Amino acid sequence: MTDTAPIRVTVWNENRHEQEHEQVAKLYPQGIHGAVKEGIEENLGAAVDVRTATLEEPEHGLTEEVLANTDVLTWWGHMSHADVDDEIVERVHRHVLSGMGLIVLHSGHWSKIFTKLMGTTCTLRWRSEQDRELVWTVDPTHPIAKGVPHPIIIDEQEMYGEFFDIPTPEELVFISSFSGGEVFRSGCTFRRGHGKIFYFSPGDQDYPVYHHKDIRRVISNAVQWALTDRPRRELPELLRYDTNEFYKGAGYQGATAIYEETTA
Repeated sequence: MTDTAPIRVTVWNENRHEQEHEQVAKLYPQGIHGAVKEGIEENLGAAVDVRTATLEEPEHGLTEEVLANTDVLTWWGHMSHADVDDEIVERVHRHVLSGMGLIVLHSGHWSKIFTKLMGTTCTLRWRSEQDRELVWTVDPTHPIAKGVPHPIIIDEQEMYGEFFDIPTPEELVFISSFSGGEVFRSGCTFRRGHGKIFYFSPGDQDYPVYHHKDIRRVISNAVQWALTDRPRRELPELLRYDTNEFYKGAGYQGATAIYEETTA
């Protein structure tokens, strides 16, 4: 039992590779979303309440009600970014700016929601030839790095390498190195509006990375980190404050309205 309400987590996955490729279905018989969900529950237990959502569900499983009751959203996509409805992207974007945490996994770097939040192409270098990945902790005091070895060793993985076209991360938690000598900023944090964002690259569909205990620990740590401490979800708001009025601003309707009020 926990003293506080559990963190409400929604694990989103496009769930296309598992349906179309036998190898992926064997690696992830419950889907990638099922493996991510299992890892979070394995590490956090009663401290979380985890649900899943996939692309083929109505509104991609991300209705207004679902998002309003989600503290942290994890996102995995790869082959079907273009199939995600723009209206749903706008909805997720609004919730992130209002304080919902977002964890973007692996090829989610090219998702509509991540590129919208970053404002860049989010492109990178890649190769899929069963590389060994070493995930090096560069910020051992960061809560997302708690309890993970230095480095995390992933025996088989897709290579992601620099240059990674993202804004300069607010915090760089992990960098990865690969068999070919490439390096990659594989664990980065950002803040947009009231929301906290973590990008974590390990986890290609062709390899059993989401069964790796240390990768599961990182994602679980990130869920705890991404939870807002704000009392309620709301967009950053523009308010007008009179001199020495520190706490109660007035709603702002635009320059014309203010001019009319002051000249009436």
